[in-house]
Amino acid sequence: MKKNILLFAMIMGLGVSISAQTNDNTYDSTYAKSLGADAYGMKSYIFVMLTSGDSVVADKLARDSIFGGHMANMIRMEEMGKLVLAGPFYDNDKGWEGIFVLNMTDMEEARLLLQSDPAIANHLLTPVMAKWYGSAAMMEIATIHSKIQKTTF
Repeated sequence: MKKNILLFAMIMGLGVSISAQTNDNTYDSTYAKSLGADAYGMKSYIFVMLTSGDSVVADKLARDSIFGGHMANMIRMEEMGKLVLAGPFYDNDKGWEGIFVLNMTDMEEARLLLQSDPAIANHLLTPVMAKWYGSAAMMEIATIHSKIQKTTF
């Protein structure tokens, strides 16, 4: 019995020691509120899977212009505080082209915003949208990325 109590005490002491070493987070209600976080540190977004559209633009200059507008639109949406995360997929057999995570909750508002993207408006990309619940810390990605990005688009 004494061995079990000693073992329990050692395990509890180890747990407290590990907890004290790794639990260096202090809740900051002001910061959480500024990111739109709920009590779990999470918030609602709209997740957009960009898939291959049903149009093909054979002319390389026209296609390059459309995708140049796509890149410019992403910058505009980020500056508006609407685009949290974006990125393309590598070649795949699923028709997946890229993703957006939008700082929005209204699907119709998101649909209208996405129609301002030339690649979507010209049906080169098709957005598939869903409401998504993720870490409010994602709101800091643009700030962090600006500190590690050497080259701009």
